[in-house]
Amino acid sequence: MELGTKKRLSRIFNPETKRAIVVPMDHGMTIGAPDGLVDIRKAVDDMNEGGANAVLMHKGLIRASGCADANADLGLIMHITASTALSPNGNTKVLSGTVEEAIRLGADAVSIHLNLGDPNEKEMLYTAGVIADHCNRWGMPLLMMLYGRGGLIRDSFAVDIVAHCARVGAELGADIVKVSYTGSPETFQKVTECCCAPVLIAGGERIDSTRKLLQMVHDSLLAGGAGLSIGRNVFEHPRRVDLMRAMNAIVHSGASVDDAMAIVGEDK
Repeated sequence: MELGTKKRLSRIFNPETKRAIVVPMDHGMTIGAPDGLVDIRKAVDDMNEGGANAVLMHKGLIRASGCADANADLGLIMHITASTALSPNGNTKVLSGTVEEAIRLGADAVSIHLNLGDPNEKEMLYTAGVIADHCNRWGMPLLMMLYGRGGLIRDSFAVDIVAHCARVGAELGADIVKVSYTGSPETFQKVTECCCAPVLIAGGERIDSTRKLLQMVHDSLLAGGAGLSIGRNVFEHPRRVDLMRAMNAIVHSGASVDDAMAIVGEDK
């Protein structure tokens, strides 16, 4: 690993715990601005206040959010692939930025999204390989979000599908892999064991209980996970700063779910 990659990763991963709390904020490209991201500056400030290690967003929002100004200690990941829900091919992600742009904007890493099983999977795999090479040249960490989505996939949360996604990320050269949680520590351990890169869990669809969300984070760590990359379940939470503090306590201080719930101020 290049020295530059190591130094930039140290702004995303806590150097003591080797874990990370990333809050993705790239949703506006896909579905339009969700409520929690209408005021992007406020969203970033709240995540920073709660103790997030990094936020993730497209290049335009990096400028609009003031990440490099008021939140200099917060890690920044630039997302460089995109699609919209308005397209009939919304699962096909294409390049929307470059590693060089990310460097100019002060990013500490770049991220790309691949949907394995999509009819255009081969193009996304090709793009991932090219970007991995560019990242190696520049000493830029690469996060890959990988999901199983396609006509041949019946259950995108099945352990064999998620484990395959994680392994593909590692095989392509990702420094960080983001995949879905498989529902239990026992099954998720099969995912982390086959991936030689740190594995972060995605938040997925809205979870109807704060306790369920925190339990998922807690259990993923037991299975060897390296943290989380959760968006809407965090920034749309009514007590999002307290929720971020609670997640910080679990991920970086080993707090129990009950202790974390007390930080949020909820009991269910």
